[in-house]
Amino acid sequence: MTEHSDELTGPDLTQGLEISSIRPGQLIAGHAFGEPVLLVHVEPNWFAVGSKCTHYGGPLAEGVLVSETIRCPWHHACFNLHNGAAARAPALNDLPTYDVAIESNIVRVTRKRDHGQVKGEGHRALASCSPERVLFEEKPTFGPESVVIIGGGAAGNACAEMLRREAYRGPVTIIDPDPDAPYDRPNLSKDYLAGNAPEEWLPLHPREFYAAQHIEILAGVEVTQIDIASNTVRLSDGTSRKYGCLLIATGATPIHLDVPGGDQISYLRSLRDCRAIIGKLGAAKTAVVIGASFIGLEVAASLVTRGLKVSVVGLETLPLARVLGPELSSLVKNVHEQQGVTFFLGRKVASIEDKSVILDDGTRIDADMVVAGVGVQPNLKLAESAGLTLDNGLAVNEFLETSASGVFGAGDVARWPDAYSDLRLRIEHWVVAERQGQVVARNMLGARDRFDDIPFFWSAHYDKLSIQYIGHVERWDTIRIEGDVMKMDCAVSYMVGAKRRAMATINRDPENLKTEVELETELLLKPPPPVTLEAMEA
Repeated sequence: MTEHSDELTGPDLTQGLEISSIRPGQLIAGHAFGEPVLLVHVEPNWFAVGSKCTHYGGPLAEGVLVSETIRCPWHHACFNLHNGAAARAPALNDLPTYDVAIESNIVRVTRKRDHGQVKGEGHRALASCSPERVLFEEKPTFGPESVVIIGGGAAGNACAEMLRREAYRGPVTIIDPDPDAPYDRPNLSKDYLAGNAPEEWLPLHPREFYAAQHIEILAGVEVTQIDIASNTVRLSDGTSRKYGCLLIATGATPIHLDVPGGDQISYLRSLRDCRAIIGKLGAAKTAVVIGASFIGLEVAASLVTRGLKVSVVGLETLPLARVLGPELSSLVKNVHEQQGVTFFLGRKVASIEDKSVILDDGTRIDADMVVAGVGVQPNLKLAESAGLTLDNGLAVNEFLETSASGVFGAGDVARWPDAYSDLRLRIEHWVVAERQGQVVARNMLGARDRFDDIPFFWSAHYDKLSIQYIGHVERWDTIRIEGDVMKMDCAVSYMVGAKRRAMATINRDPENLKTEVELETELLLKPPPPVTLEAMEA
């Protein structure tokens, strides 16, 4: 992923282009009225939308056209070309749209549309634009009497937003003990920790957005009990809330290491955690990162960017080999070593002393600060005490509904039946959590949408290496490599039998997107399985 200039490029689309020079499905990046615009011809229609993804500004002209939607090459956000609506996460904001006129053999952009709207209608079609403000109904005429969302992370925030896109006007409340929620958690270990992104970039929306959407946020407040029988949640401030539908999106907590001196270890999950780590940087010259996971290596890269000498300790002999295989994991290790990182692999921490980490073989590593990223465990206490079915996570069915009717689960806490792999999965991916929250919102309003999105995540290391991963496979038979891994131009396919089950790419964004579409198409040919967990009335 690279930065793109704000300088306008390509043709001035207000001046028009010859239709005969444009083939169907062609993506034309130009500009109109001083703004970057993408012109698209999907027979028989012409569309003009903003050409930069509203997530991180990815170039949509390098994306993939799927029917009358455009997908971003960077993180696979999807937009509706008719109205610019952010149809699928991680993008949450809509694209600007423009009118297009046809005159003889000339197509031109004539006007920027006004997206402002007030929802005055009933149920809206999938991929509706976000309203500028909501006509709130204390007692809604459509949908549940109220929605309570436990957790203001990716899933919880996406659910609340999609409820408003789908014209639900009733009470929506997000409750999260994190006083800063909701914010862009993936950025914590990447640009924000590295010092390349200011804190004002982290909120998913300004607070004014939630006020206009009539989404109540109770941040810094904890749900202490879920009473399924009375449809009530009880809060740490002594109050309680009734719900018509409930989403449990309580996320996960970092696993803490039980070693002598372990109280000196920092963990990164929340913005508060990240601020604490940044606060220790002033007096630090050396750091040890325990765990050669994605989060651990991203933290290592950020600390190197901050000027620290970093060592990484991990149990594996190659970092990330169980996920990426030996070729890609060797590249990841090499990139970090080129930046000065020292690896201590096949080792574990025995103890932590003042300004040093002691390994199980007696090696002593200088460490002014220690950060661990050795995995997380789902926050299941509330679900368990409520009597909901657990299965290495909160068990949900294809519609992300738990064993109690009207109670849903999504994000890091939820374990669902994956339609593509035929396995029950619990995946700790930001994009997966957001898309699950969006599906939950529609199902709260009466849809029966199966969650069947293909899992996707990305990982960034310095400005040198960005890995995109589509699909999911825990074991593979063979790895098929196209391109050159060490030159960071490759597509790595993970094969089970003769079928590609997942792909990791470097600098081949469109190929990763096309693989997503191929996997989705394969899934369409499979008959839907029976519902695996029927929700019972309380």
